[in-house]
Amino acid sequence: MSTMRARCLLGLIASACLIPALAQDKSADVSRAIAAMENQWLDAEKANKTELLAPMIADRYLSTESSGKLEDKAKTLEEVRTRKYQSAEYEDLQVAVFGSSVAIARGGYKAVGTEPDGKPFKEHLRWTDTWVRMPGGKWQCVASQYTAI
Repeated sequence: MSTMRARCLLGLIASACLIPALAQDKSADVSRAIAAMENQWLDAEKANKTELLAPMIADRYLSTESSGKLEDKAKTLEEVRTRKYQSAEYEDLQVAVFGSSVAIARGGYKAVGTEPDGKPFKEHLRWTDTWVRMPGGKWQCVASQYTAI
């Protein structure tokens, strides 16, 4: 009987050690998925392809631009559709995962291009995006914050 208890105890200890390792693996998978979506976002902007970006942004998305202007999903997609880029790149993309349903991505952004009215722009920003796993399991960005460097 004591051998059986010892085996059960050993099994419980092994399980307790395995659970955090599995959670770390899952967190790394989510981190990679969010980073891939952030890169898809950048590619969509450079190519003016809102159809690539729209599914990644929640309908109730909120954004605070570096000028302090507030935007929603429709305004963000309009900017993606109408701005022309000569270059755009991310710097130091990082993702932190919180539990199974929230992730925060942040990084730098440099871009050069032309506004819809023909006015040139040159931006160097820091940004933070908040991603949430929606009830159907799909990750969507729910909020963004941009700060000029």
